[in-house]
Parts: sequence; structure tokens; C-alpha cells
Amino acid sequence: MTDATQQFFISYAGPDRPWAEWVGWYLEEAGHQVILDVWDWRAGDNLVHHMDHALETVDAVVALFSKSYFDPERWTQEEWTAAVARRDRVIPLALEPITTVEVHPLLAAKLRRDLHGLDETTALATLREAVNGGTRPTSPPPFPGTTPTNGSAAVSNGTKPRLPSTTGQPAVWNVRRRNPDFSGREAEIAQLRDGLLSGQQAVVRALHGMGGVGKTQIALEYAHRFAGQYDVVWWIDAEQDDQLPVHYTELADRLGIAKPEAGSEHNARALLQHLRTAQRWLIILDNAENREQIDPWLPEGSGHVVITSRNPDWRGIAHQTGLDVFSRPDSVSYLRTQIPSITSEEADLLARDVGDLPLALAQAVGVIGSGMTIGRYLELLATNTARILEEGDAPGYPAPLAAAVGIATTGLESDHPEAAALLRLGAFFGPDPIPTRWLESARSRLSTIPGDPGDLMWPHAALQPLSRYGLARLDHETFQIHRLTQAVLRDHTGPDEAGKVRGDVAAVLSSVDPGNPEVPDTWPAWAALASHLIAHHADLSHRPELRPLLLKTAFFLIRSGQPRGALSLTTPLRKVWAGELGEDHPDTLSCTQYLGHATADGGDVVGALPFVEDTLTRRRRVLGDDHPDTLQSANDLAATTSGVGKYAEARTMYEDTLRRRRHVLGDNHPDTLQSAHNLAIALNQAGDHAEARRMHEDTLRRRQHTLGGNHPHTLQSAHNLAIALHDLGEIMEAHRMHTGTLQRRRHSLGDDHPSTLQSAHNLAVTLHNLGKTEEAHRMHEDTLRRRRHILGDDHPSTLQSAHSLAVTLHNLGELDEARRMDEDTLRRRRHIFGDDHPNTLESAHSLAVTLHDLGRTEEAHRMHEDALRRRRHSLGDDHPSTLQSAHDLAITLQKLRRYPEAAQLLEETRDRLRLTLGDHHTRTVAATESLAHTWTAMGKRFAAQRLLAGQRKQAKRRLDRKKKRR
Repeated sequence: MTDATQQFFISYAGPDRPWAEWVGWYLEEAGHQVILDVWDWRAGDNLVHHMDHALETVDAVVALFSKSYFDPERWTQEEWTAAVARRDRVIPLALEPITTVEVHPLLAAKLRRDLHGLDETTALATLREAVNGGTRPTSPPPFPGTTPTNGSAAVSNGTKPRLPSTTGQPAVWNVRRRNPDFSGREAEIAQLRDGLLSGQQAVVRALHGMGGVGKTQIALEYAHRFAGQYDVVWWIDAEQDDQLPVHYTELADRLGIAKPEAGSEHNARALLQHLRTAQRWLIILDNAENREQIDPWLPEGSGHVVITSRNPDWRGIAHQTGLDVFSRPDSVSYLRTQIPSITSEEADLLARDVGDLPLALAQAVGVIGSGMTIGRYLELLATNTARILEEGDAPGYPAPLAAAVGIATTGLESDHPEAAALLRLGAFFGPDPIPTRWLESARSRLSTIPGDPGDLMWPHAALQPLSRYGLARLDHETFQIHRLTQAVLRDHTGPDEAGKVRGDVAAVLSSVDPGNPEVPDTWPAWAALASHLIAHHADLSHRPELRPLLLKTAFFLIRSGQPRGALSLTTPLRKVWAGELGEDHPDTLSCTQYLGHATADGGDVVGALPFVEDTLTRRRRVLGDDHPDTLQSANDLAATTSGVGKYAEARTMYEDTLRRRRHVLGDNHPDTLQSAHNLAIALNQAGDHAEARRMHEDTLRRRQHTLGGNHPHTLQSAHNLAIALHDLGEIMEAHRMHTGTLQRRRHSLGDDHPSTLQSAHNLAVTLHNLGKTEEAHRMHEDTLRRRRHILGDDHPSTLQSAHSLAVTLHNLGELDEARRMDEDTLRRRRHIFGDDHPNTLESAHSLAVTLHDLGRTEEAHRMHEDALRRRRHSLGDDHPSTLQSAHDLAITLQKLRRYPEAAQLLEETRDRLRLTLGDHHTRTVAATESLAHTWTAMGKRFAAQRLLAGQRKQAKRRLDRKKKRR
């Protein structure tokens, strides 16, 4: 195309991959370098990293415009936005007619060339002009035409791909019309295309998965999307495998090689012989199930074969690709396209309840589109699953889901009764994978499974038919049944039989022991178990043998940072157990304790109080004041009291509980150390940072000795010691400790555990106070995003992050955005905590500071006065937060030129800070400087200079003492 070699990045939407291959091939043939994701990047690579690097290094971006390219749900939106931002040169090529309205404003002004509607020669000339600005070579490149040439269709083998728009459907074609509602599955189609282009000889790819997962739809979309790259595309319904010779004879007839008098088997063999020497052909065997019958009839040669099947076993015959359900974003995108009125939240909920199964999504669209509300559909899906799954037109699928499950299970029951019994048992578990070792250990106690309980091959032998029928997904350790298949099976199980099956489920679950739920190493095993215990249909609360396991599960959910899961488990349990066992039964009380804990962890501290208070009252009456369970409830009540902002009252309760625990359990018992840790937090909240530090250091040392350095409680002590150090002004040491604790928590708890996010938050605060404001800003943004996702917008921890992000924005000079966030956070905190809670007053104070810096001084003055009055009342005159309010109110008075009032307030505040925090604390130093500035404004320059000189002398003496100690 030109002598000057350039490097191009090709930006395209997934459905336009044939165009991307065509453009890329001809650019490389002309001597240019091309970056095309499907050629240059491997599965598992970091897409964002690769794209960023490509956009930084290439000379230009070739953007292939189509309606799919500007679909807001597609990744290409981020891609072309980044391309425009990073590259001045974007070369747009339109693949179909596009109006200016359909093109994003960033790209609308770009001059684009149309490739659609052109023949091969003209399209190449247009591509050349777009790239080189009209420069033409002396002779045109050869046109490969539509006649097969030597070599395969694989780009990787050097064969030129065909122009997608001109070849259309091949002359030999029997594929039904394209599904206009096809959505998602771009990664799967790309994987299928790459696999088919991977070899010189015939490549056979088997797409397998459960019924309704969309195997046929993917094969159909592939056939249409890449039709222009083949001369023959032939679709065969292979469910009746004995009819394959007949279908092959039909193709042989279309190709003109059939002999009517020879019979179907002879003609089929003749077709296979023909395909060995032909090229550019695609055979699709849809719904093939019996590999032994299919194997002798697989074509050989340089073409492609695609098999769709419920059976996952195609080893030795085909390269296998297991298909799962839609990703959640694909489900939501499909629903929002088909039901324009549905909200993102409704789409997410509906997708969740149908388990992202494409067939179920299509049926839901059919029912809702015919007049049923989304709420009603979700209700029926939960209460009448089998009935609602008989409804809904799902084009492209042979039968509704309920019918498909019924057909498969009927065949299973007649041919494999033991497998059918295992399937019914699995239907009463949760929808997550079921470890087969659970079944093996409980086999002798299962009453609903026929056969010999001592059979060494069980459950392996029973699971294989489930896999072949597409009713379960297997791996070497687990099996899994889709939630809707489970629901249909449960609906078709009579009440007597269901009772027996639930008994077997209880027998299996009661035999599982994942270990100590407080140790993170056991959490994966607990998570696998919890998903089955909390399933809404499990109905396990009436079984005494499961009560200890259910309580441990609730404790695991709390410790692993899943308060919502703990709430969904303990709320119904408490109701059932209170009725069956009585409210004073130890199990009921433990359940109520966990319910209170989960309620508080979920952000509703006020709602947790009644549960915590009731449990403590009953335990004191039943067990006595000093029983370990009673003391645990006393600790919980103190923590909840602190959570509602009553710090002084909580401190008194912590002191009493610590004294009792030391007497009953000893100084080093984990419960005693829990009380010591909580009392240290209370001391720090009260402004007694030095004593808090001493207690935290002692507790950390003891926890390291008794629990180990990486135990969650040990890391909790390290975290809160760092907070105390920060509040004492030892910012560098606090930064060091927060960094180490965050690293350990990420490793042991995971990135999104509430404790990990608390460490990330406090490290960001420390970075901010070290002047690393940009880094703090990034961390606060990330932590806030994670907390919103995990905990919700109104959780106290989320609002803590929002508050700190607002402070950081303020210090970055983004005052309007800081004000907006402060106002929102203040409104939410007032609603949740009330006007006088310390967290609410923290937001009020921050907003007043921002208003002051925005020049709205009178508003700031009113807010500072109100916050100071409330802090004095709730926290006391000497609390650091109270003194911070006093200091900032004085600054506002100074700006209003009310110097005598400002000076008086600063003198009092400085004296209190010197007594509580010492002369050298950063807050004391700041108050001293503010007072000097006020005196200077009042004309007291000599007094101000003497004050600052004294402060400098004290700082120098302190530094000298430090040097001597070294």
C-alpha cells in the first residue's frame, strides 16, 4: 500500500471480527505492522494492559464502525474513548450504513470511509486511501475471488480472508435464519473461531453444556458471522445419529456427487471422500450425543466441524469447549435490550433468579413481554417454578426449560434409576457445587439411593449419566445442578418423597466438619457448606442434629465479613428455635447473639441493640453474670453502645467486662484479650491516646504469642495500634504498621473483606496526612467503590470512606466536589445515626471547613458553632474532636475579623491541647500558629513572635533530646 511502514491497532466489535481479519491481513501484506487482539493476545492476558500499551505505541488506530461498535454495553466504548484520548490519528472505516446520531460525539467529526456495499477491488482501494491519504501502488494486489485457492481459510496459515460483505452466504448452505436477538458470547465465539483456525487438517470442535445454555445459538451465530469465509456450510440435526448418512447424502446431492441408485451409505462415503480434498467447508452436527456413533462419520480434510452436545465426553474425537451460563453483564445486557423498560437492578435480580441461563432468560422475556410484571414473574419463579418455566416463547430453542428437564429426567429414570435418585437428592441442596466426598462419607445413611451402599464406584457411576444427559456439571471433586433444574425437580417431587430426600440432605451436611470457623484457612470449606445450609428451600431449622453446624455457619459468615448471609440464616432460625426450644434455650440465645452481631455488621447498629440487650438479660438470668457466654453478650452490648456513639457508657461496660474476664478466664484467654482490645479502642475514642497505645501494645504482644502473627485478632490489634500512633502524631510509624497490616489482611482475608478495607481506608488517611494526597485520593476512591459494592451506600464504613474522600478532594482543591460529597454524607449520617452522633458531627465539621474555604463564611460559622456545641455535650470539652471544632471555629471568626473572640477561643483550645496531647503534637502546633496569626492581626506582633519563638525552642530541645537518645 505504501513504502512507509506503519504500525496499526485495529479496534472493532466482536461481531465484526471477519472484517478485522480482512483489514489486518491486507495491512500486513502491504508491509505494515498490525496489532489485532485475536492474533497477538492470548486467553488470560491482561486486556487493559495490552490495549494501553498498544495505544501508546502505534502510529494510528483503524476503527471499524458498525452499530455493534457503538453499543454502550460493549468493551469497545472504553477502547475507542481511550484511542481518541491517546491518539490524534484515528482512521474510521464504516462497515454498514451509520447515521451521525449513532456515532458518539467524540468520533462524529472524524472523516470516515465506507467499506460496505463495495466489491473487493474497490474496498481495497478505499482501505489504501484511508491509510495512505490516496497514495496508490503501481499495480494492484491480486483479488483472490470467491473460488477456493490453495491453502486453508486460516489467517494464521497465510491464506487471505475474504471480504465479508461481498461473498454473503456460500452457494451450498442450509442453515436456518440468524437469531436477531442473539446477545453476548463474544469470548466463546472468538474461542471457537481461534480453535477452528488452529490447524492444517480438519479441526473438530465440540461445544458441550447443559440444555438451554445456548450451544446451538452459538453455532448458528458463528455460521452466519463467518459464512463468507466458506464455500460450503451444512447444518445437520445429529440427535438421531443413525440418520447421518441420509443428511450427508443430501449434501452430496447439492454438490452434484450423489448417485441416487447407490443408496445413502454409499453416497455418504463418497461425500466424506470429497471433503478430504475440498477446502473452505463447515459441517455443524447439532445435538450430537453418542460419540461412538458419530466418530465413524466425522469428515476429514482441511475444513471445519462443529459439534454441539449435552454430552461432555468427546475425548479423542474433538477439541472440547464447555459452555457455562451467561456472565451477569451479558444477562443484564440481553434483558435490557429485550425489555427496554427494565431497570439495571431489576435485570440483575431477574438474571440472578434464573441463574443466567440463556433459555430461561429468553422465556422470561417472552412472558414479561406478553403482559406480566417483573415482580409477578419473580414471585412465580420462586413459588411455582415448574409451571412458569412451561411458559414463554424462546425462539431458537426446541422446548421450554421445564419440558426439556422433564424429557431428560424421564429417560434417566428408565435407564439409570440410581442416577435419577442422585439427581433428585442434588435438587434439594443449594445451587452451588456439591463435593462428592460428602456423598461418599454419608452413603450408608442415605435412604433414597437404591443399590448397594458398599459399592466402591458410587457416586462416580451414578454421576456419569447425569453428565451425559446435560443435567449436571462434573469435575473431579464436585457436581452441580442448575438452580432452575433443581427447582423443576423439587416441584415434581411429592411431599412424602421430598421429606425423605431432605432427611438424606441433612445426613450428608451433618457429616461435614470444615474446622474452626474463625481461621481463614477453613473459610473456603465453610463457604462451600454455607451455600447449601442457607438455601431458601433447605428447610433445615427443625433438625436437632444440624443446630451446632448452623450456629458455626452463622459465626463463619460473621467472621468472614458476610453479614447479609448471616442475617438470612439467623433470622428464620431464631424464629423457629424460639418457638420450638424457647427463648432461653442456649441455642436460641446463641442464634440471637449472632443475629445481633450480623445486624450491627450490616450497618444497622440501632436495630442490633434489642437483640444484644435481650440476649444479655436472659443469659444473666439463666447462666449468671460471670458465665463466659454472658460476658460475651456484655462485650457485644458495649460494642453496640459504642456504635451508637455513647463512648463513655461503652467504656465503663468494657472495663467491667475486662475485669470479670481476667478473673474467670485469665489474662491471656482470647476473650479476655478481646475485651482489652475493645477497651483500648474506647480509650482512643475518648482522646486518651497514650493509654490506648499502651493497652494495644500489650494486647498485640499477647495475641501474637497465643494466636500467631497472622490471626485476624492479632491483625486487628496491629491495625488499632497504628490508629493510636497516628492520633499521637507518630504518622510515619503508623504508616509502616498500616502498610504491613494491609498486606497481611489482603493475603489472609482477601481484598474485599471489611477488615481489609478498613486497613486500606486508614492507610489512605495516613498517606493524606503525610502529604501524599494523590496516592491517598486513589486509595480512598478504590476503597469507597469496594465498600459501596460489598456493604451498600449507607453502611457506616462506606460513609466513613465517603467522608475521607471528601476531605482529600478538599485538600486537592476540588472544593465543589468536596462540598457535594460532604453534604451527601452528612445527610445520610443524620438519617442513620441522628444529629449528635460523633460520625454525624465529623461530617458537619468537614462541611463547615469546606464552606469556609469556598468563601461562604457565615454558613461555615453557623455550622462550626453548632458542631462545637454538640461535641462539647456528647464528647466533652477536652476531646480532640471537640478541640478541632473549637480551633476551626476560631479560624472562621478570624476570617470574619472577630479577632478578640477568635483569640480567646484559640488560647483556651491551645491550653487544652497542651494538657491532653502535649506541646509537640501537630494539632497543638497548629493551634499555636493560628493564635500567633490572630495576635498579629490584632496588632500584637511582639507577643505573636515571642509565642512562635518559644514553640521553635521547644521543638529544638525535643529534637536534641532525640539525638542524645540515639
